[in-house]
Amino acid sequence: MQYRLERGRAEAVVVGLAGALRTYRVGGEDLTEPYDEDTIPPAGNGIQMTPWPNRVAEARWELDGRTQQLDVTEPARGHASHGLLRNTQLMLESKTSHRVSLRGEIHPQHGWPFRLTHRVSYTLEADGALTVAQTLTNHSPQAAPAAFGSHPFLRLGDVPSAELTLTVDAERWIEADPQTLIPVGTREAAGTAFDFRQGRQVGSAPLDVCLTGLTAAEGGRHEARLTAADGRTLTLWSDPVFAYTHVFVTDRLPGRDAAVAVEPMTAPADALNSGQGLRWLEPGQSLTGSWGLIPPAGEDTADTDERTTRR
Repeated sequence: MQYRLERGRAEAVVVGLAGALRTYRVGGEDLTEPYDEDTIPPAGNGIQMTPWPNRVAEARWELDGRTQQLDVTEPARGHASHGLLRNTQLMLESKTSHRVSLRGEIHPQHGWPFRLTHRVSYTLEADGALTVAQTLTNHSPQAAPAAFGSHPFLRLGDVPSAELTLTVDAERWIEADPQTLIPVGTREAAGTAFDFRQGRQVGSAPLDVCLTGLTAAEGGRHEARLTAADGRTLTLWSDPVFAYTHVFVTDRLPGRDAAVAVEPMTAPADALNSGQGLRWLEPGQSLTGSWGLIPPAGEDTADTDERTTRR
């Protein structure tokens, strides 16, 4: 299912499969990496990651002293990857010209004895910005572990992503085993290749790192910024509940020598085992959070009706 949103000069397409963001552009310029409507999201492009983001080591975790065996969804490493809705069609709850809300049901299954509902809404704002709201609710009779994230690949039109500068105000990075990509410790970013506080060129070399110790910007939100040589900047903001920002640079997106994902997450990889960032929701409780994209300044992207109202 394809849900097209339009407002002023902004447009987006959200798909039912994994509740993914397939396209987002303003003034005809792509601000996320698009993919074809009949294609499974390549490299997790734009998907919702719930009830855990990233990986669970060897697809196993412990619950009340018993090993839980999840289905292996990353065969190359033997892990369970990006939650339980990656291959699920989310159902439509509501739709307007500039907003869509989808619902995904997470049922008890291999290694997961809980029932939860994940809701996500995408809204095009009057100024062309995109707001994404996520809610995960526990319907089980017992407390359930909860975490989520999103996997947008960002870009600035036709500028090669390798030439963009990425800035993330993060004091620490999470070191992972280079073979398994499972965390082994948290390190200070200062003086390392993972200090993005002053901005670093994305480059074309593969990168797969989780950043934390995020410094709040004005309003208490976290920000990550992609900047082109001409000064244009795309900003990804996220609520404080997203205490982790994962940066993934890959050459596996068709048609792009390098593509960069900037992923807001409430917990890092293997949170079901480490407990890091993990919430436990009592029956009926929810985990909520919002993030969004602010397009480059300097172009009037506002909705026509909104401009008329302001005048």
